[in-house]
Amino acid sequence: MEMKRSFKLAAAMIAVAGTLAAASLPAAAAEEQFVPLLAYRTGSFAPLGIPWADGKMDYLKLVNERDGGVNGVKITYEECETAYATDRGVECYERLKNKNGGASGFDTQSTGITFALTDKAIVDGFTIETVGYGLSQSADGSVFKWNFPLLGTYWTAADVMIQDIAKKVGGEDKLKGKKIALVYHDSPYGKEPIALLQSRAKTNGFELQLYPVTAPGVQQKSTWLQIRQSKPDYLLLWSAGIMTPTAIREAQAVGYPRDKMYGIWWASSENDVQDLGAVAKGYNGITIHNSADHGRVHDDLKKHVYDKGQGTDTNGKYVGTIAHTRGMMISMLQVEAIRTAQEKYGKGKHMTPEQVRWGFENLNITKERLEELGFAKLMRPVQTSCKNHMGDDWARIIQWNGKKFDIVSDWYQSDKKFVDPLVKDLAAKYASEKKLETRNCDAS
Repeated sequence: MEMKRSFKLAAAMIAVAGTLAAASLPAAAAEEQFVPLLAYRTGSFAPLGIPWADGKMDYLKLVNERDGGVNGVKITYEECETAYATDRGVECYERLKNKNGGASGFDTQSTGITFALTDKAIVDGFTIETVGYGLSQSADGSVFKWNFPLLGTYWTAADVMIQDIAKKVGGEDKLKGKKIALVYHDSPYGKEPIALLQSRAKTNGFELQLYPVTAPGVQQKSTWLQIRQSKPDYLLLWSAGIMTPTAIREAQAVGYPRDKMYGIWWASSENDVQDLGAVAKGYNGITIHNSADHGRVHDDLKKHVYDKGQGTDTNGKYVGTIAHTRGMMISMLQVEAIRTAQEKYGKGKHMTPEQVRWGFENLNITKERLEELGFAKLMRPVQTSCKNHMGDDWARIIQWNGKKFDIVSDWYQSDKKFVDPLVKDLAAKYASEKKLETRNCDAS
């Protein structure tokens, strides 16, 4: 009898000890989703890259702090410095692609890096998200399964610029005989709009003048002396970083009117012109959707991140600037792709790279969803599909008044009769060269 009591007591003590031990163990690790953050905080493009990178990271912090992650799945991230160099971008990709269960997609922040990674992504199975840049023909999802040039490309941007010029001169028929110059960074980035502009020039009858500028773009005097001699009616500027203020100063030096200049969206942020002040007055830029406005997401970021001392930029000086807002837009689209994937594959679960890719391809960010996210003033609804990896390419024109950018146009979309044939033809050429089997997007 006494022995039975001893066994019972011992069993009870073991049970209690086991319970206490279990209680002292950490809970099972919560699901996490990894987002790599390629950035260039150094180099000639740093004036653009810093606020852009801050915006991307800040939004991920906001999702974790305000929402507790994506349906309870916390976002983890790691930044990798590329200095805009293609080889360093590839190194970052290789180091981060398999981390924490697989990367949820790469925003390369560079057209050159995008070119280099596109072939790799096909083999490795990782999404390349290029909001407003990259390979313009990758809008064709039947060929480019893993590329998503969301919200617009350099072809759509160039087309909108030509539309705005046409409006100023009294219609597209009035473009005939005009001279339109392209001053561009002599790189894959700068060369990307040329095909669209050549198509437009052929149809609209204007003379396209091409002026490549060697990186990093601080030596432009000879270019602008040529411009002073040729006297183009309008000028498009495909630059970034220190090349942009240099171009605007040279325009002033040769007497070229700034209100005849249009900068691509990476050359149209406050950091490009604020030190120039009145020198840049009249300078036009294009925005991705309406990224020059202020949305409730900025207030949320202040409340949930910066007021807690957790902002990426300690002083918060970039919050609300155009480049920072675009960074947040990029991360928002990435997070919504993860959320969309969860709707199909399971809420509260880690999504594989392939599942996230499906999320990117089935985005349907409605007006109501934009309201919920605080982006309603910054964007219009966006929907993607197997055929259309770009979504909707709304844009607006902004103009520097000497102190800030004003929105000076209504909404534009690119003219599909110019853009779509280029997408189709160059996507088919890519598929042929790479011997890719295209997908049948019409199949049920």
